[in-house]
Amino acid sequence: MLKVVIVGYGEMFMNLIAAALDANCEIVGVLRKDIVKYSKYVRMIKDIVNPSVEHNYIKSYNLPEITDVKGVNDENFRRKLLKLNPDILLVGSWGEKIEKSTYDIPKIASINAHPSLLPKYRGPNPYFWVIKNMEHETGITFHLIDDGYDTGAILAQEIVKIFPSDTGESLKKRVVLTARGVCCELLKALNEDLIIPLTQNKDNSSYFSYPDDLTLDFTKSAEENHALIRAIHPWGETLFYNNMTALTPNPHTTFVEDNNTGYNTAGTISDINAENKTLSVVCGDGKILKMVNVNLAQKCDRPFTKNYLKRELNIGNLLI
Repeated sequence: MLKVVIVGYGEMFMNLIAAALDANCEIVGVLRKDIVKYSKYVRMIKDIVNPSVEHNYIKSYNLPEITDVKGVNDENFRRKLLKLNPDILLVGSWGEKIEKSTYDIPKIASINAHPSLLPKYRGPNPYFWVIKNMEHETGITFHLIDDGYDTGAILAQEIVKIFPSDTGESLKKRVVLTARGVCCELLKALNEDLIIPLTQNKDNSSYFSYPDDLTLDFTKSAEENHALIRAIHPWGETLFYNNMTALTPNPHTTFVEDNNTGYNTAGTISDINAENKTLSVVCGDGKILKMVNVNLAQKCDRPFTKNYLKRELNIGNLLI
């Protein structure tokens, strides 16, 4: 039976725990983000008053928590890892770059779960980038941790299809669920057999950092704008402007339509319905981006969106 330590947060973290249990591994320790994010006493209060999903999940399985550490590169964490003597360190979503002095401790390997088809889309939040770049597929990759960012040799990989209606949120849910099955099979294989890691092909690699511009550009195609709107949900919102006033579309009720109007200039409002807060805008490819249930970007102003649309916007106006 493999002894496993699992580090992470969010849905990926919990699905890796589920995978280890599915594979009948002995989980000898788990480290969640709240342990390093909050001081001991603040965390203890939070765990009582407003416990995280991860906390409740860990408690439901009565798993041993690693506490009183500042991170995975903390000497105290390394001492605890040495004492636990795991076969595998499994990482699912973590902000620190793990140092060699940490990832060398497990007897078999330290393994990261990365939500893309490596070597493509290394870096944080590939869910966003694959949708923004209008890819048709992505996936989950389990790879050895080394000194680079998502550069270690590949142990297992599976493709996940991207649907035209996907947001970052819906895609993430499917990828982490796929990760559970892949991780379970990987852990079983590591317990029973020898796996030969596959070196990543540097020629096919790509790295994407955090997005820096979430403003719609109507000179681009309607599909490109639609992809950006869907990609950033639920981590943020895209914006477009009427003069200096920012508005934001709803990622679930925005559509691309053929242009049957007489308007052809990119950025032109081709239709407006203030009652259901709908704006249709001509894009650079001549198609229409129909945005239903738009809102003023400032949350305190959102109750006044209908009045703003009636008062300030008209068909034929140019949004810049």
